Amino acid sequence: MIVVDTNIISYLFLPSKFSELTEELISKDPHWIAPIIWRSEFRNVLAGYIRNDLIEFEDSTAIMNRAENLLNDNEYQVSSISVLNLVLNSNCSAYDCEYVALAKQTKTFLVTQDKKLLKNFPEIAFPLDSIPGF
Repeated sequence: MIVVDTNIISYLFLPSKFSELTEELISKDPHWIAPIIWRSEFRNVLAGYIRNDLIEFEDSTAIMNRAENLLNDNEYQVSSISVLNLVLNSNCSAYDCEYVALAKQTKTFLVTQDKKLLKNFPEIAFPLDSIPGF
């Protein structure tokens, strides 16, 4: 079980330079979890793709459905106090700190390409090419 942020979810469903690594990740550990906020963030990613004519609306809804199916029953609430404590001790947004809080809450780690998260939380946040045990 690993926590993934919206960027990692995006790399799985939308073409990017990280798509191949993301596919390897899910083949090695298909039990991905995320805080509930991932849905809003991913919808926003899809909105950008729609507005920039990179995908059609119908494709975006199909992608959203696939992502929701992947994370069905694997979405978690996180403690506001935990998130705010992480904000206090970093320069990351509260949104980003939700992923770190979930990783701490579930005693696992976060996979992300977010430079701020990687810098502020090196003990729990790992990039796709440097995941413990992979």
